[in-house]
This record gives sequence, C-alpha cells and structure tokens, in this order.
Amino acid sequence: MSRHYARAGADRASLYDDITNKIIAELEAGRFPWVQPWGTAAAQAPLAMPANAATGRAYSGINVLILWGAVVEHGFPVQGWLTFRQALSLGGHVRKGEHGTTVVYADRFIPDDEKNRARETGEAAQAIPFLKRFIVFNVAQCENLPDGLAAAPVTPEPGLIEPAVDALIKATGIDFRIGGNSAYYAPAHDYVRVPPPQAYFETIDWHRTALHELGHATGHASRVGRDLGGAFGTKRYAFEELVAEMNAAFCCASLGIVPTVRHADYLASWLEVLREDNRAIVRAASQASKAADWLLAFLPQPGSGAKAGSAEVDETEIDRRAA
Repeated sequence: MSRHYARAGADRASLYDDITNKIIAELEAGRFPWVQPWGTAAAQAPLAMPANAATGRAYSGINVLILWGAVVEHGFPVQGWLTFRQALSLGGHVRKGEHGTTVVYADRFIPDDEKNRARETGEAAQAIPFLKRFIVFNVAQCENLPDGLAAAPVTPEPGLIEPAVDALIKATGIDFRIGGNSAYYAPAHDYVRVPPPQAYFETIDWHRTALHELGHATGHASRVGRDLGGAFGTKRYAFEELVAEMNAAFCCASLGIVPTVRHADYLASWLEVLREDNRAIVRAASQASKAADWLLAFLPQPGSGAKAGSAEVDETEIDRRAA
C-alpha cells in the first residue's frame, strides 16, 4: 500500500472517530443529535433540513446531524450553508474571523494498479473509498450575499401537515393497519400496525409514530432493502432502531413536524453499537436518508416538504453534496 493510500486510510479512521466520539458525547449527555430544540431560545433557526444555499440541495446522512448540531451550538438563525468559494461566487464573502463547520464527502475510485490486476485476472476491479473534509459556513457568517439567500423556508400551515402525512401513508402502498395497543412493523408479513390516533395524547404523536414504523418498512427487499433479521435485544436490532429514529426525524423536519425521540429506552444499546464500531452512526444516518428519500418521494404535491437527500450513499459513503 502506498503512503498516499495509507494516509487516506488514517484520515478516514480519524474522521470516523471524530464524528462518532462527538455523537457518543451527545448521547451520554442525554441529547439526541437527530432531535434538536426547534422553536426554543436554544435554537434560533427554523425547523428545516440543512441545505446548500447556492445549489438548494439538502444535505443528507451524517451531515444533517453535524449541521443541525452546529446551528444549535452557535445560535445560527438559518439552515443555509456555503463553502468559502461559493460565498465569493455569489458576490459575498465569509466575515473575517468566522470559523467554519466540517462536513464530509465520500466517493470511490479504482487505482491504476487495481485496474491492471482486474484485467490480468478477469476479476472485477475493487474500488477504494476515499473521504474528504469540507468546510462550510452558515449564511449568517457571510456578508454581501444576494437578498433572499438567507430567507427561511416556508413553514407549512399547521392544518395541512397531518393530512399530508395521511396522504403519504396511503401513497406508499405499504400495508398499514390501525389497531391494537402497540406500534410495530412485521417484516415476515410486511405490514405496519399502529394504535388508533385516540390512543395518543396528541394526534401529531400518532403521525410521528407512523413515520417511525414506515421507516422500518422501507427496509423490505422490495423497497430500499436493509438487513431486518436482528432479533430483539441484539446489536443488529438496535442498529435498525437507530435508522428508523433518524428516518423519522428527517421526515418530520421535511414535513414541518418537530422531531421527537420515539425509543429513548434504546440509548444504552445505541451507545454500545457506536462504541464497538466507529462507522455505525455514519452507516445508520446514510440508511436513514435513503429511507426518508423513499418515503418523501410519495408526497402528493411537489414542494410539500424538502427531501432529506437524494444521493446514492452506501454504508461506506457519507454525503456527495458537501460542496
């Protein structure tokens, strides 16, 4: 292995450690990175998915957690972000003394020696993942940008949010059953069951629960496809719950619903998974974005909610839209 590849591997490991350690610290403090205090003094920015202000593209995967955390930590009033060069290209600039936020970009490439090996052996060439760090700045850290670039996204009318979720549920075609006293997805029979709305203190909690269970259903082989074979209490089961939690948060934020934690009792299991595998949170966030994308594609009207992200990001990838 060349020094270049060795350094790249070390950088990837370091970045995964940095991300995972920060998420672990948040969870140990009782804070869930996919649930932020939107609508309170601690979070000045409106509820929305973070997006690149120049391209309009929403960030996905682990970058959502990173940027949501930065918005709350620094009290930024908007969810729009730019690279240093993008700010300049728009006629503005980053204010002197401002510190950016590190997001990540991942992709794969095939080295020349691997291409040669594949030609000689007739085997498929193995791509090597690479990881890059990018620095982005919140729009509020910039000056002289075009008017309207920092405009807050239009908040859906409260009375339209729940009907939109109801329509989304029907449009997915997933077998969705209402009844009983517990919410769950049955992988073997591919159906979701959720107690009736009146079983919840607030109807919006019913919709949050529905989005969580629908997130599990996206794992079916006929949809996004994930490993749903973990038995209750196993690390695989805890990982899937982590995916469903973040999927629900991404869907809620896209639809104008404040995300909440549906299964905080899995906290100890999530911490165990993250401590054993420094890439687990990245894979889970990536899978959550895929699940949210699949569900939000069924919104009845374009523009009813911003997608959580549409990049094809596998478990070794993070986000193709850092810049």
